[in-house]
Amino acid sequence: MNQTNSTSRRSSLRIALAALAATAMLTGCEKDMTDLEEFVAQTRLKHQGRVDPLPDFVQYESFTYAEMDLRDPFRPQTELTAASVNLNNSGPRPSDNRNREILEAYPLDALKMVGILKQRASSWALIQDPDGTIHRVQPGNFAGQNHGKIVQISETQINLVELIPDGISGWIQREAQLALGEEE
Repeated sequence: MNQTNSTSRRSSLRIALAALAATAMLTGCEKDMTDLEEFVAQTRLKHQGRVDPLPDFVQYESFTYAEMDLRDPFRPQTELTAASVNLNNSGPRPSDNRNREILEAYPLDALKMVGILKQRASSWALIQDPDGTIHRVQPGNFAGQNHGKIVQISETQINLVELIPDGISGWIQREAQLALGEEE
Protein backbone atom coordinates (compact mmCIF):
# COMPACT_ATOMS: atom_id res chain seq x y z
CA MET A 1 0.00 0.00 0.00
CA ASN A 2 2.76 2.23 0.55
CA GLN A 3 3.67 2.18 -3.04
CA THR A 4 0.12 2.89 -4.29
CA ASN A 5 -0.18 5.75 -1.84
CA SER A 6 3.01 7.24 -3.00
CA THR A 7 1.96 6.91 -6.69
CA SER A 8 -1.41 8.47 -6.02
CA ARG A 9 0.24 11.29 -4.10
CA ARG A 10 2.56 11.94 -6.97
CA SER A 11 -0.37 11.97 -9.37
CA SER A 12 -2.28 14.36 -7.13
CA LEU A 13 0.79 16.54 -6.83
CA ARG A 14 1.25 16.61 -10.60
CA ILE A 15 -2.38 17.57 -11.13
CA ALA A 16 -2.09 20.31 -8.50
CA LEU A 17 1.10 21.66 -10.10
CA ALA A 18 -0.51 21.62 -13.56
CA ALA A 19 -3.54 23.48 -12.23
CA LEU A 20 -1.28 26.01 -10.51
CA ALA A 21 0.73 26.54 -13.71
CA ALA A 22 -2.45 26.99 -15.77
CA THR A 23 -3.76 29.56 -13.28
CA ALA A 24 -0.46 31.44 -13.38
CA MET A 25 -0.52 31.53 -17.17
CA LEU A 26 -4.09 32.78 -17.29
CA THR A 27 -3.41 35.53 -14.78
CA GLY A 28 -0.37 36.59 -16.86
CA CYS A 29 -2.60 37.08 -19.89
CA GLU A 30 -4.97 39.31 -17.98
CA LYS A 31 -3.13 42.59 -18.43
CA ASP A 32 -4.44 46.14 -18.40
CA MET A 33 -5.31 47.00 -22.06
CA THR A 34 -7.10 50.32 -21.55
CA ASP A 35 -4.37 52.32 -23.35
CA LEU A 36 -4.66 50.09 -26.42
CA GLU A 37 -8.45 50.36 -26.41
CA GLU A 38 -8.20 54.19 -26.15
CA PHE A 39 -5.77 54.34 -29.10
CA VAL A 40 -8.07 52.23 -31.26
CA ALA A 41 -11.07 54.41 -30.35
CA GLN A 42 -9.17 57.66 -31.16
CA THR A 43 -7.92 56.28 -34.46
CA ARG A 44 -11.44 55.30 -35.47
CA LEU A 45 -12.68 58.82 -34.66
CA LYS A 46 -9.91 60.50 -36.71
CA HIS A 47 -10.26 58.32 -39.78
CA GLN A 48 -13.93 58.27 -40.55
CA GLY A 49 -13.95 56.88 -44.11
CA ARG A 50 -16.40 58.27 -46.65
CA VAL A 51 -16.93 56.97 -50.16
CA ASP A 52 -17.94 59.52 -52.80
CA PRO A 53 -21.12 58.69 -54.65
CA LEU A 54 -20.80 57.22 -58.14
CA PRO A 55 -20.87 59.81 -60.95
CA ASP A 56 -23.89 60.02 -63.20
CA PHE A 57 -23.17 58.27 -66.48
CA VAL A 58 -24.68 59.44 -69.73
CA GLN A 59 -26.84 56.79 -71.28
CA TYR A 60 -25.15 55.25 -74.33
CA GLU A 61 -26.95 56.01 -77.56
CA SER A 62 -26.39 53.42 -80.23
CA PHE A 63 -25.70 54.40 -83.84
CA THR A 64 -27.39 52.62 -86.67
CA TYR A 65 -25.29 52.65 -89.83
CA ALA A 66 -27.56 53.40 -92.74
CA GLU A 67 -25.30 52.61 -95.67
CA MET A 68 -27.89 53.64 -98.23
CA ASP A 69 -27.65 57.28 -97.13
CA LEU A 70 -23.85 57.55 -97.21
CA ARG A 71 -21.25 57.70 -99.97
CA ASP A 72 -19.44 54.49 -100.81
CA PRO A 73 -15.98 54.86 -99.20
CA PHE A 74 -14.34 52.85 -101.98
CA ARG A 75 -15.37 55.20 -104.80
CA PRO A 76 -13.67 58.51 -105.62
CA GLN A 77 -15.17 61.59 -103.99
CA THR A 78 -16.29 62.91 -107.33
CA GLU A 79 -19.63 61.32 -108.03
CA LEU A 80 -19.02 59.06 -110.99
CA THR A 81 -22.16 57.63 -112.46
CA ALA A 82 -22.45 55.74 -115.69
CA ALA A 83 -23.52 58.96 -117.42
CA SER A 84 -20.60 61.02 -116.07
CA VAL A 85 -17.87 58.53 -116.94
CA ASN A 86 -16.56 59.56 -120.28
CA LEU A 87 -15.63 56.35 -122.03
CA ASN A 88 -14.75 57.97 -125.34
CA ASN A 89 -12.15 60.26 -123.67
CA SER A 90 -13.60 63.50 -125.04
CA GLY A 91 -13.10 65.40 -121.73
CA PRO A 92 -10.12 67.55 -120.72
CA ARG A 93 -6.75 65.94 -121.31
CA PRO A 94 -3.17 67.16 -121.06
CA SER A 95 -1.54 67.84 -124.38
CA ASP A 96 0.89 65.11 -125.42
CA ASN A 97 2.64 67.13 -128.11
CA ARG A 98 3.75 70.22 -126.14
CA ASN A 99 7.15 70.63 -124.54
CA ARG A 100 7.12 70.56 -120.75
CA GLU A 101 8.21 73.78 -119.06
CA ILE A 102 10.85 74.10 -116.33
CA LEU A 103 8.40 74.80 -113.48
CA GLU A 104 6.48 71.58 -114.23
CA ALA A 105 9.34 69.62 -112.66
CA TYR A 106 8.40 70.90 -109.17
CA PRO A 107 5.28 70.27 -107.07
CA LEU A 108 3.09 73.37 -106.80
CA ASP A 109 3.57 73.68 -103.04
CA ALA A 110 7.35 73.91 -103.54
CA LEU A 111 6.99 77.00 -105.75
CA LYS A 112 6.72 80.49 -104.31
CA MET A 113 5.35 83.65 -105.91
CA VAL A 114 7.81 86.45 -105.09
CA GLY A 115 6.43 89.37 -107.10
CA ILE A 116 5.01 90.71 -110.35
CA LEU A 117 6.33 92.82 -113.22
CA LYS A 118 4.19 95.15 -115.33
CA GLN A 119 5.14 96.79 -118.57
CA ARG A 120 2.44 98.62 -120.46
CA ALA A 121 -0.39 96.11 -120.93
CA SER A 122 1.71 93.03 -120.15
CA SER A 123 2.22 91.59 -116.70
CA TRP A 124 4.41 88.74 -115.52
CA ALA A 125 4.60 86.93 -112.22
CA LEU A 126 7.91 86.02 -110.64
CA ILE A 127 8.10 82.49 -109.22
CA GLN A 128 10.97 81.12 -107.17
CA ASP A 129 11.71 77.39 -107.44
CA PRO A 130 13.18 75.30 -104.56
CA ASP A 131 16.70 75.85 -105.95
CA GLY A 132 16.31 79.64 -105.53
CA THR A 133 16.04 80.45 -109.25
CA ILE A 134 13.44 83.06 -110.17
CA HIS A 135 11.31 82.45 -113.28
CA ARG A 136 9.10 84.92 -115.15
CA VAL A 137 5.67 83.53 -116.14
CA GLN A 138 2.46 84.84 -117.66
CA PRO A 139 -0.98 83.43 -118.40
CA GLY A 140 -0.64 80.41 -120.66
CA ASN A 141 2.54 79.10 -119.01
CA PHE A 142 2.52 75.86 -117.01
CA ALA A 143 3.68 75.21 -113.42
CA GLY A 144 3.44 72.26 -111.00
CA GLN A 145 3.42 68.54 -111.62
CA ASN A 146 -0.34 68.31 -112.33
CA HIS A 147 -0.32 70.06 -115.72
CA GLY A 148 -1.17 73.39 -114.04
CA LYS A 149 -1.90 76.09 -116.62
CA ILE A 150 -1.66 79.69 -115.42
CA VAL A 151 -4.95 81.44 -116.25
CA GLN A 152 -4.71 84.70 -114.29
CA ILE A 153 -2.14 86.82 -112.47
CA SER A 154 -3.19 89.33 -109.81
CA GLU A 155 -1.24 91.48 -107.35
CA THR A 156 -1.36 88.80 -104.64
CA GLN A 157 -1.74 85.42 -106.36
CA ILE A 158 -1.50 83.30 -109.49
CA ASN A 159 -4.59 81.28 -110.48
CA LEU A 160 -4.04 77.96 -112.22
CA VAL A 161 -6.17 75.14 -113.58
CA GLU A 162 -4.70 71.69 -112.99
CA LEU A 163 -5.63 68.40 -114.64
CA ILE A 164 -5.88 65.54 -112.14
CA PRO A 165 -6.40 61.90 -113.17
CA ASP A 166 -9.82 60.65 -112.01
CA GLY A 167 -8.72 57.02 -111.73
CA ILE A 168 -10.91 55.81 -114.61
CA SER A 169 -8.73 56.86 -117.56
CA GLY A 170 -10.14 60.40 -117.50
CA TRP A 171 -9.11 63.77 -116.15
CA ILE A 172 -10.72 66.31 -113.80
CA GLN A 173 -10.01 70.05 -113.80
CA ARG A 174 -9.14 71.57 -110.42
CA GLU A 175 -8.46 75.19 -109.58
CA ALA A 176 -5.30 76.04 -107.63
CA GLN A 177 -3.60 79.20 -106.43
CA LEU A 178 -0.05 80.23 -105.78
CA ALA A 179 -0.11 83.10 -103.27
CA LEU A 180 2.46 85.87 -102.92
CA GLY A 181 4.96 84.73 -100.29
CA GLU A 182 6.09 86.94 -97.42
CA GLU A 183 9.70 88.00 -96.97
CA GLU A 184 11.72 85.73 -94.70
